[in-house]
Amino acid sequence: MKEQLQSAPTFKRSLKLYHLTILGVAYMTPMIVYGIYGVIAATSHGQPAGAFTIGVVAMFFTAYSYCHMVKAFPIAGSSYTFTRKGLNPKIGFMTGWLILLDYLFIPMAIWLIGSSYFEAAIPAVPRWAWVIFFIVVTSILNIIGLKIGANVNIFLVLIQIMIIMAFIIFSVKAVMAGMGEDTITLTPFFKPNVPFDYVVAGAAISCYCYLGFDAITTFVEEAVEPEKNIPRAIMLTLLICGVAFVAASFFTALAHPSYNFANIDNASYEIAKIIAPPIFASILLAGVIIAQFASGVSAQASGARLLYAMGRDGVLPKKIFGVLNVRFNTPVRSILITGAVALFATTLDVTTSTSFINFGAFVAYILVNISVISHYFVRKKERNFGSVIKYLIFPALGALLVFYLLIHLDITAVRLGCGWSIIGFIILLYLTKMFKQDPPEMTIDE
Repeated sequence: MKEQLQSAPTFKRSLKLYHLTILGVAYMTPMIVYGIYGVIAATSHGQPAGAFTIGVVAMFFTAYSYCHMVKAFPIAGSSYTFTRKGLNPKIGFMTGWLILLDYLFIPMAIWLIGSSYFEAAIPAVPRWAWVIFFIVVTSILNIIGLKIGANVNIFLVLIQIMIIMAFIIFSVKAVMAGMGEDTITLTPFFKPNVPFDYVVAGAAISCYCYLGFDAITTFVEEAVEPEKNIPRAIMLTLLICGVAFVAASFFTALAHPSYNFANIDNASYEIAKIIAPPIFASILLAGVIIAQFASGVSAQASGARLLYAMGRDGVLPKKIFGVLNVRFNTPVRSILITGAVALFATTLDVTTSTSFINFGAFVAYILVNISVISHYFVRKKERNFGSVIKYLIFPALGALLVFYLLIHLDITAVRLGCGWSIIGFIILLYLTKMFKQDPPEMTIDE
């Protein structure tokens, strides 16, 4: 038995700080600001920069809580592990179930957005064909190994940054030429005559763009010096993408202050055709598609590793989910399952697939913030002045801010999220024999 345990494949620690940051940035996708710009501009009534700013502030406190928890529990599983260890196994299971919703549906949403732009560029090829193309290519990259995926993402992220910078330059030139606001103004952040609830509703949607920072924690078993590099990568990822989202939305709104579009799903393409040379609209199309590919690689990898963590824990069938491939040292079965789930994208639209992603993320974020208070402030009694700020005030603010965004989600998202939660609760009842025992406990690797 001992020989079998020693020969079992484990993750190789090969991901350094820049690998982790690139994976996080690729997952969050800087270009997604243009993919979802129309929805946020319309929801916030022309205050997209304000929406993105509120979103990143709310995420800052939660990201800080993740940094604390990854130091306490350095094992794959993300918020699932943190709430399981920081609160109790039953809450941990429900958190994992909710975050699993996100990790399964985010790749689907990513590939749907990319496929929509592909279809706009080449109408002769149906969207479902592009969805399958995305699934096959990203699955192969993730099966071969994360290091290859990370290196590919470096190139793809650089392309996104270049396109964002070009879009900002064209936006500034348009404003200087008398288009849009005709001057630099703060109206993309705040309009006194528009109710604040609109910008908060936009902020709730904008958090979809920030979901990638917590995905970094699922790579803790593959990271070099995870206690140091994972927290740094989390904050760097949030900072890089937060600045990019706010800047891009600010200058775009200055050049095109109207939030009425022919199609809000590709509003940035519509704006690019107005403020930039014709060739740039085509470049933007290519950029969005490339961005979705880069994000898809990271999103699928994170989802597969969460399935692996839950399978290794016995919450999901071990023989299917809790196994690493001996040749590639990756969770091949979990990768293939995430790809298979994404095939449902061929029958859905972007709105349907993304409507309840934020619900699961917000509930998980609230519980992670509470886990920091429970683990550090209550159990470990870290209660000096600095500890009160780090382990009580900051996580409490994080939980309250996220809850405030949660209650501003669309009612459809809340209903779908509650439905998914009920399914998870029924499974929990079965695993615990009506709460008579805990779900199977995860073993922390040394």
